[in-house]
Amino acid sequence: MPVFWFALSQAKEMDLPNALLIFFILHVLVYPSSNGYNSFMDRDTDSIGGVKKPLPVEKQLFYVTVVIDLTALLLSMLIGAKVALGVALYIIASRLYSYRGVRLKQYPVIGFLTVVLCQGTLVYGIVSMSVHSDVVLRDVYFPALITALLIGGTYPLTQVYQHEQDRRDGITTLSYLLGVKGTFIFCGIVLFVALLLLTIFFISTGQPYSIWVYLIATFPVAVYLSRWFFKVRRNGASASFENLMKMNYLAAICSSLAFVAILILNNR
Repeated sequence: MPVFWFALSQAKEMDLPNALLIFFILHVLVYPSSNGYNSFMDRDTDSIGGVKKPLPVEKQLFYVTVVIDLTALLLSMLIGAKVALGVALYIIASRLYSYRGVRLKQYPVIGFLTVVLCQGTLVYGIVSMSVHSDVVLRDVYFPALITALLIGGTYPLTQVYQHEQDRRDGITTLSYLLGVKGTFIFCGIVLFVALLLLTIFFISTGQPYSIWVYLIATFPVAVYLSRWFFKVRRNGASASFENLMKMNYLAAICSSLAFVAILILNNR
């Protein structure tokens, strides 16, 4: 959702009906379907995503994800062919990420890049094209890259508690290669670079106030991540599902509030 609000806040024009429709397509159809298909392929029994104790997976889940994906594609055609193509690329990438015949998630770098480029760059582009039909690449490539880095600075942290589960499933994530402490350090570096580029972007586009809005709104996230890192250094067991979910909720809420505030300021 923060990616959606970021893209919306930077749109030169806004088609409100299309904005509402792409919000529905992404958040009610595409993302849940992607998670459902991943659950069908993984058949996790330990905590995964936002679910502490996953229910047994049935074959019907696969058919439901297919119906949802087709619905998402049909609805995205109402916005335009380019948007529908973007949604199709996201769906295909998410399937290749999880499908056991390919399983991009088993490769640490390829799996990482698939997630950050699709959930960050691609989604930013999809939303931008949805709300402004005449958007051009030079207007979105830089913030789209920043979005990928913002995703890349948090995504590996979602894997720190499931290294053993991934190992049993034959998956080598970037987080597994880095180790728990290494994952925190890597994410800190990526987020620092993302923040630096975000500052450059806001200044170059005449929005210096936006960086202050972002810093103030996401300050609680920085505090939480710092405290969590020091807890993990003292006790590896602190890299737990519960602590991760607290981070996820806090980061999503604070980032969304930041970009919503920037959206309001940019459209006064």
